[in-house]
Amino acid sequence: MSEQHTHEFHDTCLDYQPLEQIMAIYQRNSALTEDELFEMDDTEFRARMRERSHHTLEIQLYANGYRGKTLSDKQADIAKKFLRVWDRKGLSHDLPEYKYVSFLVESADKLSKGEALDLSAYKPHEITPQIEEDFFTVLYERRSVREFKDKEVPDELIDKILKAGLWAAHGCNVQSIRYVVVRDKNEPGLFKGSDVPGGPVHIVICQDMRCYRANDFTPNRNRLLDAGAAGQNIVLAAHAVGLEGVWLTFTGEEFCERLRKRFALPDYIRLVTYVDVGYGDQTPHPPLRQSVEEAVLGRY
Repeated sequence: MSEQHTHEFHDTCLDYQPLEQIMAIYQRNSALTEDELFEMDDTEFRARMRERSHHTLEIQLYANGYRGKTLSDKQADIAKKFLRVWDRKGLSHDLPEYKYVSFLVESADKLSKGEALDLSAYKPHEITPQIEEDFFTVLYERRSVREFKDKEVPDELIDKILKAGLWAAHGCNVQSIRYVVVRDKNEPGLFKGSDVPGGPVHIVICQDMRCYRANDFTPNRNRLLDAGAAGQNIVLAAHAVGLEGVWLTFTGEEFCERLRKRFALPDYIRLVTYVDVGYGDQTPHPPLRQSVEEAVLGRY
C-alpha cells in the first residue's frame, strides 16, 4: 500500500495577489505622470520603461505586424511618454532601452499609417545541422566540476559568460540581474562554508529588486526563475568557452550577510545563488537523467 500523506503541501512561491489588486497596480503603472516618472531613480525608471513598452506596445506591435493589421495611432503613447521623460532626465541615447523603445515607436508609427512592418533584418541565423549538433554537445557535456587548475581565468572569458547570463529570458523584460564577481585569490576565506572546494572565480547572481517595482505583482517564483535562467546560461556559456563550473547554494543567511557586508551591498540587492568557474581539472561521469517518457506526466 502506498504511503498516505496526512498534510497538504503549500508552495508559498506560487502565491498570487487577488485579481482586483493586480488590476489596480496595472492601472496605476499606466497612469504614472511624467513628473512622477522624472522623480524616480534611474534604475526604476529604466525598468518601468522596459516593462511598459513591452506590455503596451511590443506585444501589440508584433501581433498586428504579423497579421498585416494597422495599429492605433494611440498605441505608442505610453512609450512616447517614457521617451520624453528620458530626454528630460538627460539620459544617454546610447543606452539599450532608448534604442529599443525608439525602434518600437518608429515601427508603431509605420503600422498606424498602414505601412508594412519589415523585420527581415533581425531574422536569426539559420540553424544548420552543425550548429544544432554543437549546441547539444555543449548542453549534454556540461558537468558540475569541483576541482580546478591553478590557472588564471581572463576577464574576457568572464565577461562573455556574464553577457550570456544577461541574455537569458527575463519576465516582462525588467532585467533585474546583477553580479558580484570575486576572484578567490583576492578574497581568501570569504566563501567559506560551501560544501565544495570552490573555484578560482565566484560569480554571485543577484537581483536589483527595484526593477520589480515596474511590475510588483509578479509572483515570487517568476522572480526566482529570472535568476535561474541567468544561472543556466552562465554554466552553459562557461563550458562553451572552455571553462567548467559548478552551480552552488548559499548555506545560510550568515553566508549572504558576510558577502553583503564585505561589498557594501544595499538592501534592495538580493543575493540568489552563485556559480564557481575556472579551468576544470577533473572529468566527472555524466549524472544520468531519467527518460523523457518518465518525466512527461501526460500528452494531450
